[in-house]
Amino acid sequence: MTKYIVQGGKPLFGEVDISGAKNAAVAIIPAALMVDGVCRIENIPQISDVTMSLRILERLGAVIRSINPHTVEIDCTRIHSTRTDYELSRKIRASYYLIGSLLGRFGQAEVAMPGGCNFGGVRPIDQHVKGFTALGAKVVVEGGFIRAFTERGRLKGANIYLDVVSVGATMNIMMAAAMAEGLTVIENCAKEPHIVDLANFLNSMGANIRGAGTDTIKIQGVDRLTGGTYAIIPDQIEAGTYMAAVAATGGQILVKNIIPKHMDCITAKLIEMGVEVEEHEDTLLVRRTGDLQRTNIKTLPYPGFPTDMQPQITAVLSLAKGTSLVTESVWNSRYRYVDELKRMGANIQVDDKTAVVEGVDHLTGAPIQAYDLRAGAACVIAALAAHGESEISGVQYIERGYEDIILKLQALGANIRSVEVDEEDAVSVRIG
Repeated sequence: MTKYIVQGGKPLFGEVDISGAKNAAVAIIPAALMVDGVCRIENIPQISDVTMSLRILERLGAVIRSINPHTVEIDCTRIHSTRTDYELSRKIRASYYLIGSLLGRFGQAEVAMPGGCNFGGVRPIDQHVKGFTALGAKVVVEGGFIRAFTERGRLKGANIYLDVVSVGATMNIMMAAAMAEGLTVIENCAKEPHIVDLANFLNSMGANIRGAGTDTIKIQGVDRLTGGTYAIIPDQIEAGTYMAAVAATGGQILVKNIIPKHMDCITAKLIEMGVEVEEHEDTLLVRRTGDLQRTNIKTLPYPGFPTDMQPQITAVLSLAKGTSLVTESVWNSRYRYVDELKRMGANIQVDDKTAVVEGVDHLTGAPIQAYDLRAGAACVIAALAAHGESEISGVQYIERGYEDIILKLQALGANIRSVEVDEEDAVSVRIG
């Protein structure tokens, strides 16, 4: 069992290179199943969710060749099964994208009920099912698997209105429709950068998708997708996490390999809090020397403030002057991490979807637990800013979405290390 040991209270200085976007990679890799040929994917992040996704494809018959740590070639011309490995699929939430890709190309898919992070709220896939059904598929749940199939061999284009703005449903339906017969129009779509990235990937392989990044996407189905090369966009949330880290600790870092426009929703709030941000072509210089100021945050679909940054920004606000309000409007509940911050001295009260954050002078190191990916990032930020030593367990969640987080933070001057401990010892530390 791995945990992180952090000696906090040190400002961060230096440069950090941002990896490829996790939320794009975990959709683009399943989308490679639709390509009848070799596709080369560049700027892939080295994270456990990506490793798991590639293993799932291999079990289905894909041939995968690693060119370098961030580039792979995937050949899905000889897929021999449309039923995914149960144990692998249930370990990641993004396994549901396999339904759209397999259904789109082969007219059938059997995918284990998705797993991944559980941060307390219900994460339904009813909008995914609504879209697949509109395209002519039947969807049933049997023996822990979601089974989708069409009796006519090929899906048929349709008009689909999403009842709620859903990133996952937008991407999944887009994949399924890419090879459907005729025109599909999806309305009330999500607009996140990784949706545009998936559409660009599919288009580079021969799809005909227009409107990604707006609330209406039109897809003219094609008979076949062929090979090509595509580079994944930088990770907006990883960049935001390092920006939040320097906001909490103080110091100055240069965040490299980013698309600054994708960061506007995060940058604006940090500036409100007294953080200085200088924008350049593909970098941001982030500096915090004075006191942090209170602000209010409400998570919204893009281009609003991202729900995946809510825990990290709450950790920062726990050190701001005054009282801040954080409202979670995307997921039903995402505040399990608050009790961990409270162990460190944070003054946070949660009422339904709103957290009232009364800033404190400092946090104090403590044994804390990561319960999901972004909550784990919040724990790391709090530990970096805290006085004394913190021990963070549950770090397997953090490594689902952050490449080389220990090395990157060490390069910024953080005193953080990863250690292996016996599970029994970890439990006794937690209880103690």
